[in-house]
Amino acid sequence: MESGTTFRPRPEAILVLGLNSAYHESSACLICNGRVVAAAEEERFNRVRHGKRATLTNPHELPVQAIRYCLEAAGITAADLDLIGYSISPDKRLAFNVGLDEETTPGLAGTAEGEGLFHRLLLLIPQRLSSLLGEDVSRKFRWIDHHLCHAASVFFVSPFDEAAVLSVDGIGESTSTWMGIGRGNHIEACREIRYPNSLGFLWTKLSRFLGFGPYGQWKVMGLAGYGDSDRYYQAFRKFVDYDNSGGFAVDSRTLQYRVDKYDALERLFGPRRAPEDHIDGRHEDIAAALQRVTNEALFSLAAFLKERTGMKRLCLAGGVALNCVANGLLVDQGPFDEVFIQPAANDAGTALGACFYLWNQVLGNHRAAALDHVYLGPEFAEASSDEPLCGEGFVPVGADGLESAVARLIARGEVVAWFQGRMEFGPRALGNRSILADPRRAEIVHCINDRIKHREYFRPFAASVLDEYASAWFEVGRPCPSDAFMLCARKVRQDRLGSIPAVTHVDGTCRLQRVCRDTNPRYHRLISEFKRLTGVPLVLNTSFNDSEPIICRPRDAVNTCRKAGIRYLAVGDRLVDFQAGRPGFGKTLAYSNPVGTEVRRGQDDGGLALADSNTSTAVESPEVTVSALERILGHLTDAERAALQQSVKIAFRSR
Repeated sequence: MESGTTFRPRPEAILVLGLNSAYHESSACLICNGRVVAAAEEERFNRVRHGKRATLTNPHELPVQAIRYCLEAAGITAADLDLIGYSISPDKRLAFNVGLDEETTPGLAGTAEGEGLFHRLLLLIPQRLSSLLGEDVSRKFRWIDHHLCHAASVFFVSPFDEAAVLSVDGIGESTSTWMGIGRGNHIEACREIRYPNSLGFLWTKLSRFLGFGPYGQWKVMGLAGYGDSDRYYQAFRKFVDYDNSGGFAVDSRTLQYRVDKYDALERLFGPRRAPEDHIDGRHEDIAAALQRVTNEALFSLAAFLKERTGMKRLCLAGGVALNCVANGLLVDQGPFDEVFIQPAANDAGTALGACFYLWNQVLGNHRAAALDHVYLGPEFAEASSDEPLCGEGFVPVGADGLESAVARLIARGEVVAWFQGRMEFGPRALGNRSILADPRRAEIVHCINDRIKHREYFRPFAASVLDEYASAWFEVGRPCPSDAFMLCARKVRQDRLGSIPAVTHVDGTCRLQRVCRDTNPRYHRLISEFKRLTGVPLVLNTSFNDSEPIICRPRDAVNTCRKAGIRYLAVGDRLVDFQAGRPGFGKTLAYSNPVGTEVRRGQDDGGLALADSNTSTAVESPEVTVSALERILGHLTDAERAALQQSVKIAFRSR
């Protein structure tokens, strides 16, 4: 792998490697003297979502390619490493995780057989890692409690000298929620909540119940905006309990987490939805009630922490900390003056936390600069991009540069894939591995969800907004450094509602990313160019993928563009038009009112020429057949058809 990273450690450098692979989101991170050199998730390399299946049979399946990347990025070998941290304590998992459930599946989680197997496989990791690295690293290897890694991953990289710390996920060893205090280079617990009382597992089980599988939590969060939380709120409160005393409890007989049963939930909520079933108002209302309960539970935990610690600031991590709706409310309405959320808050971030726990807490070192960006993955030199792009059509970008050319494409309704610099660490695409579009065009939501990303209609899109204009477009309330990481849902300002419908969710909120000139200058220039053209200082930003992990390499970018029918790819300083020389390539329909419209698809005799009725200028587009147009129009709503009819003049021509 070619990487543009030029870091080289000094002879006196202390190098720490952090690893996660126990459950899912397998990852690796490398720090040098308290500063992050590289961090990446295995899924980006092996193209397997979450890196691997989350089972008790594969915790020793290491993030091999992520480890290799980290070492290569630093130009080191295993011999140069001083310490290696792994984000779980096998003995604690075995000691505290058996016999907690009335019902379990034989040989799986919670049984003596399943936990025993998991423990034995975990203990193989130092040996397997030594074999991988070609050196015995057992003396450098340290097991670290899972939630200590979550807590370390957020506090030690936060901008706060002291803070309350809250980590909420499914499960660590047995802990699901960790509350503590961070001061200087030390963190300590003040309370822990153990399984089966798990907010993270509540979401996992309800995601399965609603037909979205074990990793559909973000779908549930999006669906919640459409529902009425009152309808099923009391049903949730029958088996989910919390108050401001720092407690949180889930009735395991109702949740039945460790068995594939839903009879207790069905008595409360009605029949379980199958993945292929229609989504109706009942499902929306269940999702809305779950989100409301989550908001309240997190508020109660925060209130307890505020009372117990007396701190003015909060650090938040764990998979539940990726719930942008709850985060936005906690930031604006919660008991703390300031909140910092770690951008890779899920288990991937525990590799980061393992590094900093060893560097700060074990070695006693002072903290370095706060984490202000997560562009920590591989980047690719121009030469390495040549091979996958060979034979593609390159578009001259002109003297004003790539950013201006891409901004013009977006402003006229094109969807553009954007591949730049170092890949992001964590689940959010933050302007280096992104798909970009015009936020003014309501119809683009259906276009991207249905035809490019092949996902549910209700999935909302985020906005990347110039930092200096964020407060003019969104109700940002209290300052939050994590707005740079797309971790909070913010209300669109009343006077801006209707101006950016493609990034405004049904509840009037938007998950936003504040883009700073210092941390991503090229992306900032692109959005600035879009503002110059349109007056709007933001673009629609969604992750560069299509039912797969976010892309990593140039060849991944090319493959995804071809599969998803994305016409334009900006990679490095180049702009690629995949349609050049390929009549009929692409299945994207870009349409708008009043900016302009294009329709493309089809290779039969007879075509269409489209013109913008507002400017009376022809719009460049390939020819499409009448039958193809009829198929396209069949997917539009009445409102979309009306907008299309008003926006374009259609002139038939023969070849």
